[in-house]
Amino acid sequence: MSGVHVIGVMALELTAGTVPALPALQQQAAGALAGKLGRDLIALIDDIRGLELTFAAAHFDPAEVLRPGWPLHRRLDELRQRAPRQPGDGPRVIVFGADADGQVPLPFQADPELSGGALRVLPFLLSGSAADVAVARERCEEVLLDRGMAQADTALLAQETFGAHIEHARYLTVHDLAALMSMQYQQQGLQHLWPLIETALLEPEAEEWLDAPPEPLLRYAGGEVRMALLDPPCWQRRHAGHVRGDAARMERAYEIFQARQRQLAAILEAHGIPVVFAHCAANDDPRVILQD
Repeated sequence: MSGVHVIGVMALELTAGTVPALPALQQQAAGALAGKLGRDLIALIDDIRGLELTFAAAHFDPAEVLRPGWPLHRRLDELRQRAPRQPGDGPRVIVFGADADGQVPLPFQADPELSGGALRVLPFLLSGSAADVAVARERCEEVLLDRGMAQADTALLAQETFGAHIEHARYLTVHDLAALMSMQYQQQGLQHLWPLIETALLEPEAEEWLDAPPEPLLRYAGGEVRMALLDPPCWQRRHAGHVRGDAARMERAYEIFQARQRQLAAILEAHGIPVVFAHCAANDDPRVILQD
C-alpha cells in the first residue's frame, strides 16, 4: 500500500462535546476543501508538487484509519485507479464525498459506534513514481508532525462546510497519527495495549504479547489477538501478587478484571484486529493455551 504513496490524514480537533453536522461533503465543497489541502501541503513541502492528490472528504475516528493493511487508504487508491485519465493529464486532484442527495457511499461511511471522539480524520493519498514518493514521504515524516498546521482559511472552510466546531486542523502521516494515538493511549492507562496494535499495523507477521499482570494476558500473532479468559481460580493464581483481600473484595476485583478484558477487546476490534478468546481453567498455563 505505501510503496508508491504517501498516506496521510487531515486531522480535525473538535471542541469537546461537539460533533460535525455532516459526515461527508458534497462534490463542490469537497473539491474546494481538497484544493486548499493541496495548496497547504505544497506550501509546507514543495517536493509533493508533482504528485497526485486523492482525498476523501469524509471524517472518521482515528481507529478506523489505523487498521492493518490501511483499508481506508487502500480503498481510496482503488477508486483513484478507476478515475478517468486523459492523455497528457498532469497530476490529478481526485475527490470523493457524498452524492448529490447527501448520501455517503459505503466505503466512506464512518462507524457510528466510533463517532463521539474529539479527533476526526480525513484520509488522503499522494501518489506518483516510486522515486518521487520516497522523497516526499521522507519530507512529510520530517515536517508534518511539528509544522503541519492547516492554514486559517482551510480550517474555516472545513468548519463551515462540515458544520463543525474545530479547535485545530492539521496534516499528519499515518505514522504521525499512530504516534499521537500512542501518547493518547498512554494518558488513558492503555500503554500496555499499544504495542500489539502497532505490531498489527507495521509488522503484521510478527508476534507481540501483553503479559503484564494485573492486565489481561494477550498474544498477537497471525493477524489476530488471542485473549486468555481466566476462570476465577486461574485468575487468582496468576494475579495472587497483585490482588488480596476477603471474598467480597476478590469478587469485585475479578469483575473489574473482566471489564478490562471487554475494554481491551473493544479497542482492538475498533482497530480492525480480530479477538479470539481462549478459556483457561484452574490448572492451565495461560501462556501455553494462547500458543495452541
